[in-house]
Amino acid sequence: MNEHKVYEHEVTEHGVTERPVSETSLQRRLRAPWRGLGLWLRSIPATFVGLWFAAVVTLVGGFVGILLFPSATMALRRQLDGYREKIERWTGHPIERPYLPEPAREPGVKGSVRRSLALARDPATWRDYLWVLADPFVALFTAALPALLIGYGLWGYAVAAFAGKLITNYGGNDWYAYVHVTDGYGHDTGRIASTLVVATLLIAAGFLLGPAMMRVYGRWGRSVLGPTEKSRLALRVRHLTESRSDAVDASAAELRRIERDLHDGAQARLVAMGMSLGAIEHLLDKDPEKARTLLAQTRESSAKALHELRDLVRGIHPPVLADRGIGDAVKALALDHPLQVEVVAELPARPEPPVESAAYFAVSEVLTNAAKHSGASRVWVDMRHERGMLRITVTDDGRGGASLDGGTGLRGIERRIGTFDGVLALNSPVGGPTIVTLELPCALSSPKTSPS
Repeated sequence: MNEHKVYEHEVTEHGVTERPVSETSLQRRLRAPWRGLGLWLRSIPATFVGLWFAAVVTLVGGFVGILLFPSATMALRRQLDGYREKIERWTGHPIERPYLPEPAREPGVKGSVRRSLALARDPATWRDYLWVLADPFVALFTAALPALLIGYGLWGYAVAAFAGKLITNYGGNDWYAYVHVTDGYGHDTGRIASTLVVATLLIAAGFLLGPAMMRVYGRWGRSVLGPTEKSRLALRVRHLTESRSDAVDASAAELRRIERDLHDGAQARLVAMGMSLGAIEHLLDKDPEKARTLLAQTRESSAKALHELRDLVRGIHPPVLADRGIGDAVKALALDHPLQVEVVAELPARPEPPVESAAYFAVSEVLTNAAKHSGASRVWVDMRHERGMLRITVTDDGRGGASLDGGTGLRGIERRIGTFDGVLALNSPVGGPTIVTLELPCALSSPKTSPS
């Protein structure tokens, strides 16, 4: 049987990870009709939100409509964001969020007018409106059709068993498909057999057509709810502009850090060593014992300076990362971490060095945050490469409640990996656990270096 991969969350001894689950062709056919019916039913509340949006649009010529238009638009977007997620999960058609950058909130009437105009100029706003108007009918004849066929087939079994008599007793003559249900239907074996055959064929057709109808519906969803070429290009330009700015800022900050560390650490020690050597030169003849003491202190200072330089180099690009890859580098981090950290790395080869470096420092920052803020005792790190992504999940058993706006450095991590089109997802309910997931698109380049 053909297998279809879906992904679900799994709680293991290494924390919470997303694992691939094989869905056979039979399972897909059995589930598709009911998933399609669920998508159709989900279109009903979206339609009500769309009607509210339409009512607001009719008022846009007035002051009230201008004030309400942004909130109505955002309500519709929130509703359809959930719809996109369901369509992607059940049809296998990923749908990107299509909206142009949202305008900033500004106080006053002028701010509301500018925000309304900006939202109205976004083509995705009107494509959302088209969706909520057309989707109940499109879904009825695509995603929901297999479930309706199955339901009508089950009704055929009921007609053959007992409902045929009820129809003739209370409603006179009626039809089931092409079979005429008459007063003598209950005694007509041929018509009952025809009803059962038609009902069975309808049920079989519903299950056979289910996956195909879901694929058709997924393409419809992606064509209307996904971005146009214009909006995709605008989003890409915005993302590249932000990531370039973040990369420049991060590089400047890193250079300042290196300069500060050199100035305050190794450089100060080297200057002190030079002064000590000058003093020793003058004391060699006058006070050899004191010169010997100063030499011992200078030797200790040189060892400390060397140690600080090694730490500085390790902070720029750790030797273990360059030599053995991100898996072993994160395991080395775990050995020096104050919490109990368990690392599982399933990487058959190494990512490109820039991606590997960004991922390493992102994990290092997440582990530092866990030690400082989470109150956890254990941390699990799971690293794997799947679907063209380097996927890293860091889970701790702390108290939770972390947020991207909580000042924990997660925004900095997000900006760091954003330079490589990476994304950060945070799940941290109050009471824990906290799950930080990093995804960076990359190819595995060179074979993984084995331990010597």
